[in-house]
Amino acid sequence: MGVALGETCTAIGFLTVVEHPQHGLFGGYLVLNTAGRPIEFHCTAPLKPNRAQEILYGPTLKPYLYGEQIGRALVSKSTTATIAICTDCEPVLELGDYVPMPVVLVLGDRVEPNADSSSPGNAATPPAPSGRQRLTVPRQPGLRTLKIGGNRLAVRYSRVTDAETVATQLAAVVDGFDLTEPFGRIRDAIEEAQRAAR
Repeated sequence: MGVALGETCTAIGFLTVVEHPQHGLFGGYLVLNTAGRPIEFHCTAPLKPNRAQEILYGPTLKPYLYGEQIGRALVSKSTTATIAICTDCEPVLELGDYVPMPVVLVLGDRVEPNADSSSPGNAATPPAPSGRQRLTVPRQPGLRTLKIGGNRLAVRYSRVTDAETVATQLAAVVDGFDLTEPFGRIRDAIEEAQRAAR
């Protein structure tokens, strides 16, 4: 299902997957302009892996379903180019292998925009030339974290050049923007679509 609501030259994509115990996985993709207003919204029909897939794919099943199947299907429906695609589900990072724009994980812990990232467990690195963002050691295996405004983000080490792209392009438009908030909108929209379908 897609709804085109307007046009803009700068946009950010937000993609999440909701797990329903009975129906399976629902994906939602919301494209916002820099004012936080919707440009497009797409969601998927439920996808439920069978037992054979669970056995054969093993630990690679979630990245395959979230990133390759659901993520690719949603982004391919979109007509709006985005600076980056943000997700709150780590398996969606697999989508980065199939799209040209960076796919970044939005970590839930918001920080003060000017807070020092040298807290215990995070070794600080010198500020980037603009002074607006700072790269830190990875919080989770295989991920490199960065801070933009009050948002903590992560990219896969296999796509570490995405950190530079995100740091320069995304930082310019998300100052003061809570990147965790749009995922609540997506979940509410998916729930509303399920309710309407019933």
